[in-house]
Amino acid sequence: MGSITIRLDDKIKKEMVEICKTLGMTPSTAFNMFAHAFVQEKGMPFPVRQNIPNAETIAAIKAAERGETFGPFDSVESLMEALNA
Repeated sequence: MGSITIRLDDKIKKEMVEICKTLGMTPSTAFNMFAHAFVQEKGMPFPVRQNIPNAETIAAIKAAERGETFGPFDSVESLMEALNA
């Protein structure tokens, strides 16, 4: 049996230990499950990508931060009217 030493942020480690306990496993078991899935998939067993919003979403976020509406409706009332139509 081989071993791997990893470093984790203290907060992440604490949360992982707590979640593993609720699942009835140890962090070592969780990492072994990940390793098996990694080998089976020949890479990450889940998508690894940056979650970068597109330009339209960024514009909507900025408008909301300014307290403005964004999109085809100029008010909540007009949105609700369209939804109820």
